[in-house]
Amino acid sequence: MMSPDEDRVRAVIWRDDALELLDQRLLPTETCYRRLISGMEVAEAICDMVVRGAPAIGIAAAYGVVLAARGHWTKNPDHWRDSINEDLQQLAASRPTAVNLFWALRRMEQVMAECSGNPVERLLAEARAIHEEDIAANRRMGQFGAAILGERCAVLTHCNAGALATGGYGTALGVIRAGYAAGLIERVYADETRPWLQGARLTAWELIQDGIPVILLADGAAAALMQQGRVRWVIVGADRIAANGDVANKIGTYGLAVVARRHRVRFMVVAPTSTVDPATPDGSAIPIEQRAAGELLTLSGQSVAAPGAEVWNPSFDVTPAELVDALVTERGIIWGPDATKIAEMMSASVKQR
Repeated sequence: MMSPDEDRVRAVIWRDDALELLDQRLLPTETCYRRLISGMEVAEAICDMVVRGAPAIGIAAAYGVVLAARGHWTKNPDHWRDSINEDLQQLAASRPTAVNLFWALRRMEQVMAECSGNPVERLLAEARAIHEEDIAANRRMGQFGAAILGERCAVLTHCNAGALATGGYGTALGVIRAGYAAGLIERVYADETRPWLQGARLTAWELIQDGIPVILLADGAAAALMQQGRVRWVIVGADRIAANGDVANKIGTYGLAVVARRHRVRFMVVAPTSTVDPATPDGSAIPIEQRAAGELLTLSGQSVAAPGAEVWNPSFDVTPAELVDALVTERGIIWGPDATKIAEMMSASVKQR
């Protein structure tokens, strides 16, 4: 039987010289892996939400570079560097808020610059390293985050920051997995997370797969949950963290942070240092992806809104650093993150603060 701190899910798999992505649009009713053989296919899959979650997007993009390089080298080994640029641009444009995407692409481009001859073997080794490093980082973050939970309690999470959103194990759900295994978490409340329902479809599914008690609630019920003292921590992931500690995450996260502060519920952000963007000074400089109106106007192909209604559909919001009690990375914990503490962390060796 699998240990409570293990995970049964892998969203990104390299197998038989191709990338296989678990199509998260179909969960929980259908488990289907899509086999991709080109960089353009990977870019399209990221854009279409086949794969989502900043770390998983970065890993998928790294493998996408491998596939693109293989295709262009096979067609024209003398000019593959020139012809791959369009693939790189499409990958970079697929989800603009997820900074892990650009971090992974930069790593792959650095390896490309060093390649002479067929680049595929070296690029594949780098993509695998990115993947393996992510899983290892998630496990370290899980232990760090679980260590500060305190007495046994219930927690609330938003969207999906689990194995489905990463290389494996998860960021926020990594802490939850480690906390549950240690007997520190008794149950998890999961917001449904409109409009894509990542909490209802993905987080609840992941936790049920691992035997962790989960209670689903409507996004609008989270404030009442905290008002009644039912949870001690809100635990979320992040898609980008600015240099001053402002956090971009799934739309609705900011509201949870405001309510958590009002009701003295602690707020934990769990993300690898690859999610920290030193080039972005604060949250106002983070690009916020706007999604299609149809995501709010329809559900499962059925209209759910009054005809003629206009739509504002940002995929993310920004939580100010002052509302974050603890930022957990693979390098340790920052209490009350700010620009100075984050700069110190990014330049320091791995240690717990």
